[in-house]
Amino acid sequence: MKKAVVIFAIFIVLIGIFAQCSVKASEDVIDEETQSKIIEIKDNQAKSLEDYKVKYGTDAYGLVAYILNLVRIYSIPFCFLGIAIGAIHQYIIGIRKLDTLEKGMGLIVTFVTILIICQVLPLAFAVFVKFGRG
Repeated sequence: MKKAVVIFAIFIVLIGIFAQCSVKASEDVIDEETQSKIIEIKDNQAKSLEDYKVKYGTDAYGLVAYILNLVRIYSIPFCFLGIAIGAIHQYIIGIRKLDTLEKGMGLIVTFVTILIICQVLPLAFAVFVKFGRG
């Protein structure tokens, strides 16, 4: 019971610290160069979304294609990091602990599967929309 109370108190303190930092960060003024870069990035993303909407014909299909493209792009570093963690568990820590060896292999298989799904899903969606809508 004491451990739970201590963990809860630490959690509340961390939330308070992060909330204070976020309030302080939002009060800071963004300089013009940073603000112009943010606006440029926002405009590029909005244009890209509009291009997908025009390419796929409807807003729903365009939005789904845009999201799937973002998932495809951002899944690569995430999955490589997961594969690296799995390899560390299997080949470095797993030498001494056999349960960690199995955990590492499970992580590698999981992240490779996620990577393949995230890379093939936009292609499958494009084929479905192109040929399935008729």
